[in-house]
Amino acid sequence: MRLLRGLLGALLWILAAVLGLVGGLLCVTVILLPVGIPVVKLAGSMFVRSVRLMLPPALAHPVDTLVAHPVDTLTMAAEEKAAKSGRRCRTRHARLPRTDGRSRTSNASVSSVSGEEG
Repeated sequence: MRLLRGLLGALLWILAAVLGLVGGLLCVTVILLPVGIPVVKLAGSMFVRSVRLMLPPALAHPVDTLVAHPVDTLTMAAEEKAAKSGRRCRTRHARLPRTDGRSRTSNASVSSVSGEEG
């Protein structure tokens, strides 16, 4: 099957080359320019198809054979890594002393800031 695809691709490539030469010749003659432009475009698309036939399917259609992780899995992994990094930074920050002398506990800092002693 691979040999047959390669042979068919080679024949299509030769046909596209001949058609491209004919289209170029038609484009040189100003009267046949409207006919030559579509022929050259057709030859170009035939070149693309012939190369795809000669390549292995994994290279011809890389999206179809993609086996990498889906985007959701990669996104979830990035979120977990960011959350872990954030937790690590938060615990480091909690160990640093405050510059205003207050403690880090929320209840003690609120009562001492308000100035109301009970």
